[in-house]
Amino acid sequence: MGNHSIVSEFILLGLSADPQIQALLFVLFLVIYILTLMGNLLLLLVIWVDSQLHIPMYFFLGQLSFLDLCHSSVTLPKLLENLLSEKKTISVEGCLAQVFFVFATGGTESCLLTVMAYDRFVAISSPLLYGQVMNRQLSMGLVWGSWGLAFLDAFINILVALNLDFCEAQNIHHFSCELPSLYPLSCSDVSASFTALLCSSLLHFTGNFLLIVFSYVRILFTILSISSTKGRSKAFSTCSSHLTAVIFFYGSGLLRYLMPNSGSTQELIFSLQYSVVTPMLNPLIYSLKNNEVKAAVRRMLRKCF
Repeated sequence: MGNHSIVSEFILLGLSADPQIQALLFVLFLVIYILTLMGNLLLLLVIWVDSQLHIPMYFFLGQLSFLDLCHSSVTLPKLLENLLSEKKTISVEGCLAQVFFVFATGGTESCLLTVMAYDRFVAISSPLLYGQVMNRQLSMGLVWGSWGLAFLDAFINILVALNLDFCEAQNIHHFSCELPSLYPLSCSDVSASFTALLCSSLLHFTGNFLLIVFSYVRILFTILSISSTKGRSKAFSTCSSHLTAVIFFYGSGLLRYLMPNSGSTQELIFSLQYSVVTPMLNPLIYSLKNNEVKAAVRRMLRKCF
């Protein structure tokens, strides 16, 4: 590390200090983590096995499932460990590593949701040219671009954060390490890191959100131009799952980062929503609202049994 910190570890105060409540929370989050792993792995398997789902829309959905696996695995295992441990510590290096991967996976998901919004726009506005426009080369480029941009953004932020010094304060009023939670603990100037975080938030997350809004405005105008009610309903149903996922991800994420960093109950709830609950819900959202995925699951089960 490139700083001169006296503190070698932090204490994650977590969600509760009551041992009985911690035991209940451990069971709850263990169930959530198992459901997250099972749901996303099943969706990945269905998309990989069923040839009818080998189109760009489901290629992006598979990437989203893989991201949800990564995103939840960055925070949940440590949360589960701390719920069982009396000493709820994490090293400074481990904390910054967690910050990096939370930022990288969350940033990639933000980019990928934007890519999926564009994919839905092309599918609705130019259905006959969809396969030609959203070809494999473009799809792969958009996915690799999402991963690359997010990891570059995370690398820049963590590089600046490495210059922070931590001298006395150790208590993080949170269940995981996030960059805003480290600022009150630093005994050095945080303005450079805060500026980098603010710029990346405005350019990356807000920029992606505006692109999603722009895509859906175009989609809305396209749907309204369809003469038949059945056609409108079918067009809207193709993007309803994605719109639900966007609302869950951006709604809780924006509320979390707009709130002052105080360790309040509301702050923890919004953090749990986008980092723990949303990765579990995404497979349900896309399977329950998508007839093609449900049909593919039934076909796979028939082959197995």
